[in-house]
Amino acid sequence: MARITLEHIRHAYGVRPSAPKDYALREVNHEWADGGAYALLGPSGCGKTTLLNIISGLVRPSEGRILFNSQDVTELSTEERNIAQVFQFPVVYDTMTVYDNLAFPLRNRRVPEDQVDRRVREILGVLDLSDRAQKRASGLTADLKQKISLGRGLVRSDVNAILFDEPLTVIDPHMKWVLRSQLKTLHRHSKVTMVYVTHDQTEALTFADKVVVMYEGEIVQIGTPAELFETPKHTFVGYFIGSPGMNVFPVSVEGSKAHVGGMPIELGFAPRIPAGQKAELGIRPEFMEISRTGMPLRIQKVEDIGRLKIVRADFAGQTVSIVVKEDAEIPADPHVVFQPQGINIYANSWRVGREG
Repeated sequence: MARITLEHIRHAYGVRPSAPKDYALREVNHEWADGGAYALLGPSGCGKTTLLNIISGLVRPSEGRILFNSQDVTELSTEERNIAQVFQFPVVYDTMTVYDNLAFPLRNRRVPEDQVDRRVREILGVLDLSDRAQKRASGLTADLKQKISLGRGLVRSDVNAILFDEPLTVIDPHMKWVLRSQLKTLHRHSKVTMVYVTHDQTEALTFADKVVVMYEGEIVQIGTPAELFETPKHTFVGYFIGSPGMNVFPVSVEGSKAHVGGMPIELGFAPRIPAGQKAELGIRPEFMEISRTGMPLRIQKVEDIGRLKIVRADFAGQTVSIVVKEDAEIPADPHVVFQPQGINIYANSWRVGREG
């Protein structure tokens, strides 16, 4: 197991990078705790897989270094780093049985056969593959093969870290939920450092203790699911996390009030916006209330999604989404109230704290 430290990591796939846009991965400085479960979350092309491959040793960073438990491993191979990696598409030995596929990493390290058998049977049970243990992998479906790949990553108990690169892409939706739960249970028991790459916020938030949100080659926030939801440090985090995402619109700030389209919104604090920077207000749909009093609102449409309704509306010239309970009354002359605890103020997309 390893504490992973990333020091001044940058990476460019071109030969002579000269500007930030030339880097697939911009400056990354972070330390991830030994035994932690992390998810790298972000859209395609944001640098998630590049960062994962730098940690594993498949890619050498253009700049910076990687440390495992304070040891510099930047020049070491994946094998020397003692890493297990599970890829997006299944990598299995088709001519071997399911049992032998799982046993292979242990036998390759000359683990005694009784220990191999005990560990393999444990993983077969966790992944619900016990009844297929003696079947050849060649006859299995893609999702079952990916379960074998997951098992081969999990079967070794001596690894420094297990890295997952969107491992549930080929798994059906119900099985995704089951496997995420099983991975979380395995992590709690093994305490191995796990890093899980995904563009799916549900996968990230249900698997990880801490979610690492990436955007345009940078880490914009590391936090618990609650922190990402309640206090997004960057407008992208607010937009990307949540369904629907955070409402963000431009405002002018004077003292403890934000103004949008002539409407004053009481903030409860006086943020300082640096000169020349764009001020924005962010508020999640769950922190907006439709009522008979407050600020005027023009409703455009209502989407009934079961226990909740999503109201799409125009507020002071800005399109907003508001979440209400299914049985909530929507007045004929609707108004909106902002809950102060749900308001975030941003300067050039970065959150301004309540301390100013």
